[in-house]
Amino acid sequence: MQKITPFLWFDDKAEEAVKFYVSIFKNSKIGSITRYGEEAAEVSGRPKGTVMTVTFQLEGQEFMALNGGPHFKFTEAISFLVNCKTQEEVDELWEKLSAGGEQGQCGWLKDKYGLSWQIVPTVLGKMLNDKDPKKSKRVMHALLQMRKLDIKRLQQAYQG
Repeated sequence: MQKITPFLWFDDKAEEAVKFYVSIFKNSKIGSITRYGEEAAEVSGRPKGTVMTVTFQLEGQEFMALNGGPHFKFTEAISFLVNCKTQEEVDELWEKLSAGGEQGQCGWLKDKYGLSWQIVPTVLGKMLNDKDPKKSKRVMHALLQMRKLDIKRLQQAYQG
């Protein structure tokens, strides 16, 4: 068991969201599902027998999802950064995760459940941290013009 597990609060779509995420990421699986018993249902106002929590893994990272009600919503203050080795991976994850959600700037998106993701090519960090400030400045300028990140355009900016 990992020491820190991201815990995601949904209104009532935790199981649906987990199935969606697991369908997108290759090394992923659903773990245990707990349901509201009589006492928890009474306290929470949730129907007895409905899904309370779902544990799952995405690319080996453990998560837990809760159907906790409409009290809290996701914000961009928390997001999941996904490192992608190829443009094909960027394209695939961008399209799947943003379907029904919102495509933002600089590789950010919100999925249909309101959760924020950053779909980022792994080469970006190297380019932004280059010792030559002119290179990193050009890359940053190119990055700020993009929604979905384009490795080829970032490399062109990097090379000048």
